[in-house]
Formats: sequence, C-alpha cells, structure tokens
Amino acid sequence: MLTIRFDELGLGAADKVLDVGAGFGRHVYECARQGAHVVALDYAADEVVETRDTLAAMVEAGEITADKLVGVLRGDARRLPFPDGTFDVVITSEVLEHIQDDVAAIAEMVRVLKPGGRFAATVPSWLPETINWKLSDEYHAPKSVGGHVRIYATTELRAKLRSAGLDVDGYHRAHALHSPYWWLKCAVGPDDDDHPAVVTYRRFLEWDIIEQPTTTKIADRVLSPVLGKSSVHYGTKRT
Repeated sequence: MLTIRFDELGLGAADKVLDVGAGFGRHVYECARQGAHVVALDYAADEVVETRDTLAAMVEAGEITADKLVGVLRGDARRLPFPDGTFDVVITSEVLEHIQDDVAAIAEMVRVLKPGGRFAATVPSWLPETINWKLSDEYHAPKSVGGHVRIYATTELRAKLRSAGLDVDGYHRAHALHSPYWWLKCAVGPDDDDHPAVVTYRRFLEWDIIEQPTTTKIADRVLSPVLGKSSVHYGTKRT
C-alpha cells in the first residue's frame, strides 16, 4: 500500500533515493522497482533487518538488480550520515509525528537532498488524528512510548518545509478507508487487536489491498480529501 504518488517524484533510472524512517520498506521497494538506487534508513533494528532481507530477496528473484540496493541501515533522522546534496529524492512517510525535534529532522533531510531534488513527506491528517487522540490517551505520547508527539495542521508542516529550503508544490490526502480502522482501535483500546470489530475491519482492509476492487478505489478517492488518514506533501529544494 503506497501513500506517495510516484509520478510526483519524477524518478529517473540513475536517481539516488533516501527513505528516512523506511519502516518495513513499502516505498523503497517501489523506488527500486522503478529503477532508482535506494538507501533505506530506520531507527528500529527489526525493521532494518526485514527491509534488508526483502530487498535481497527481490535481487535474488530478479525483480531488481543488485546495483539498485545501495544500503539499508539504522540511523537517526536528526543526524543523517551522508554528505550534503547526496540524493536526488528524499521521502519520509509517517515519521515526523514521532520526532520531538522535527525541525532538525526536516533540516537534515533537506541538507542531504540535491538542489532541485524532490522531497515527499506524509504525516497523519489533522481531523482523523485528532479523533484518535480524543478517543484514547494510549494511542499517543506520553502514554504510548515512541508514539505520536504532535498533530500536524497542514499549514504548520508546509511552513516548516518552506523554512528548511523547499518550495512546496504538491499536496493530497490518502487512505480514507483506513481512518475508521484506527478510530475503532482507539475506541476499544489500541492494543486490543483481537476485538471482533477490529478483526473484521482489518480483514476488509486486507481484502481491499489485495483485490483492489473498483468500488473501494472510487470510495477512497471521493472520501480522501476529507477523511484521508494521511496528508502528503511534495516539494523541490531551492537552487
């Protein structure tokens, strides 16, 4: 399930892409499939290991060539281990809301991006996220260790991106059908994965991701501008 629209990135076959907070690698896999040279970075050791293993399996299966896999490493978004202007594209998905000093993290991501390079960031949208916070204190920090530390208004994140040196030139919302799932989770308790309502809705989402029926695609497209769980911002580094 991809949140970023790849046609917004303008990926070229020789481009170097950094995914900051890659998680289990969903976006970096697609970048590699499209021919980019990829680096995945995450703070969680288990996610780094799984992403590395999956990319290696993609090489073995012939889905990508070995030269496309530059590296998968553990690191801190606020102190990236790369020289200035290393990457043609930098993406970060559902990460900034976890970082106390998000301004420092954004500045680092822009620092390692080449002038004229493309940037994409996704964060939870204000309305669905506000409902989650109101439904459960266990969903977010401080009760949730490593949980979300802020709710972004669109204007706040865009201002921070501009201040870091980006011309913000694109925006959309995504995954409207996922918002009710998290409202259910928060209503019954974020850790109660076995609640019947949660299980039923999760099965629906899994079915939707695998089957991709036209009806739910249309529903998501219509509802996402209002209820989309993720807010996606694109920018270009000033030259």
